[in-house]
Amino acid sequence: MNSVNISDSTFWSLLSVRLRAYSDLLKFRLSALVTFSAVFGFVLGHSAPGFSWAGLIGLIVGGFLISGASGSANEILERDLDRLMKRTQSRPLPMNLISLQEAQWFTIITAVVGVLTLWAFTNPLTTYLGILSMVLYIFVYTPLKRVGPIAVLVGAIPGAMPPLLGWTAATGAVTYEALIIFGIQFIWQFPHFWAIAWVSDEDYKRAGFKLLPSGGGKDLNTAIQIMVYTLFLLPLGLLPTYFGLTGLNSGIVATICGVLFLAQTFSLMRDCSRKSALKIMFGSFLYLPIVQIAYLLDKVG
Repeated sequence: MNSVNISDSTFWSLLSVRLRAYSDLLKFRLSALVTFSAVFGFVLGHSAPGFSWAGLIGLIVGGFLISGASGSANEILERDLDRLMKRTQSRPLPMNLISLQEAQWFTIITAVVGVLTLWAFTNPLTTYLGILSMVLYIFVYTPLKRVGPIAVLVGAIPGAMPPLLGWTAATGAVTYEALIIFGIQFIWQFPHFWAIAWVSDEDYKRAGFKLLPSGGGKDLNTAIQIMVYTLFLLPLGLLPTYFGLTGLNSGIVATICGVLFLAQTFSLMRDCSRKSALKIMFGSFLYLPIVQIAYLLDKVG
């Protein structure tokens, strides 16, 4: 009886480790945030009556799988570099929790199922944009990270695709409203990624990643660029209100969040410290979901 209990315990322990490894390979939390942005675009773009629950569920499943496949392909391509960085040494491939061949097949199957799900439950435009997002992230952004800060510009395109995918899944078209919500998330990524690159600079240098602007220096020039892109979020955040996509309340929330976000960049310009960059990084993580939730509440309220 004891041996059975030990075997059961071992089985569940091994299963838990494997599931956690696959979750990490998919970058589960990041993929969940990406999916939320897609849902945001879908709800914002959908007009009652005739809300398509099948379309929404298909977008959630397909969008999550495409994002997860992109993340796992990134980990496959960077597996040797991940071993060099403290923040990524515990990922499944560097830890040999999943074999390379296993990870490759898992990524291919995940990507194919994600694409087919979008095709079946949304529309061809959304599917093509989802494929474009994967291609840019895996085959352009990932190798460019060791070339220079141009990688951030390229990576911001697939990074801003989720709300656009949500909008096209709901409407079947790319409109000026879709470009507005795409633009907000596009510009947001520059201070977001540069703050992460500043905080993780030592780790990134071990892997040869070159993401900081202005020659890769943690200096006033880089801090000013972070401030400038954050400043752009103030007028951009008001565009949904200006064009009647949402109401006044969300415009006020977006402005307050933008001002608070911008205020953090002044500290970085003053002291160019890791602590100030860390505050910007956390501030960027808060800014986008808060503003998107405000837009949604204004839309459905």
